Amino acid sequence: MLLTLIAAAAMPPPPAPPRTILFVGNSFTFGALSDVMTYRPTSVTDLNGDGIGGVPALFKRFADESGVPFEVSLETSPGKSLTWHLANKRGVIDRPWDAVVLQEYSVIDPDAPGNPARTIRAARSLTEMLRRHNRHVDLSLVATWTRPDLTFPPGQHWSGQPVRRMALDIRKADDAVRAAVPAIKRIVPVGQAFNCAIGRGIADANPYDGITAGSVDLWAPDHYHASSAGYYLEALTVFASVTHRDPRKLGANEQAAHDLGLSPSLAESLQEVAYQLAARGRCHD
Repeated sequence: MLLTLIAAAAMPPPPAPPRTILFVGNSFTFGALSDVMTYRPTSVTDLNGDGIGGVPALFKRFADESGVPFEVSLETSPGKSLTWHLANKRGVIDRPWDAVVLQEYSVIDPDAPGNPARTIRAARSLTEMLRRHNRHVDLSLVATWTRPDLTFPPGQHWSGQPVRRMALDIRKADDAVRAAVPAIKRIVPVGQAFNCAIGRGIADANPYDGITAGSVDLWAPDHYHASSAGYYLEALTVFASVTHRDPRKLGANEQAAHDLGLSPSLAESLQEVAYQLAARGRCHD
C-alpha cells in the first residue's frame, strides 16, 4: 500500500484539457483567394461543414508548435456581418467556449462605412449569449486591414487617403465597440500589423503600381482580400493577442510558413511585426 501511494505521488499530474476557441467571421477569417482557405482543414472543426481551414487552422498550427493545447472551431460565411451570424448561426455558436474571436465586415457597416452602431448591437447580443454559458469566456474582436480597392481607385470611401488610413478608422470603430461592450477583452490589431509591415518596408504600400523589389504583397489580386502572407500575419497577430505567447519563438522554420511557400526571412519578419503590435501595442518602423 505504501509503495502504491509513493508511486502515485511521483506520477505527474494529468495534462490540462485543451482550451476551446471559436472563430466567427467571413472571408477575411477563412482565407479567401489564398491557399490558407484549404490549409489543414481536418485540424479544426468547421461548424458549417464547408471544409475550411483558414486563419483558424494557422492558429491551431502555431498553438501546436508552441505546446499550447487548443481545440479550434470556426463558423464563417463570405461577405457576412456579425449581425448576420447572430441571426442565422445561433444554433451552432450558442454553446460554451473558453475563447471566441469575432471578425466584423471589412468596412464595419456596408451602408455606413466606419459607423460602429450596428456592430455594437450585434456584439452586445453575442457576448451576452456567450457569457450565459461561460461568464469568463475570453472575447476578442479583430480590427481588419486597409482595402486598397477602396483607397487607390477614385470614387471610393477612402479614395485619396494614405494607405494606412482605413485600417486606423476601422480600429477606431472597433475601439468604440469595445468601449460599449466591455465584455470584449481586446481588439486584435491586424490592420495596424499590416500598416507596420508596410512602414518597415516588409510589404508594398500600393499593389496597383507593382510590387517593390524585396517586399511582399499582403493582398490578393483583387486588392481586397489578403494574400497568404497577409493571412499569415493576421493569424500570428491573433495568436499572440489571445495566447500572450511571443510569436517570434515560432522562428524562421515555422511549419505553416513553409507549407504556404513563405520564405524563412519573411516568416521571421512577420512574426516580429505581430509581436510589436500584439505584445507592445505599437510599431517601430
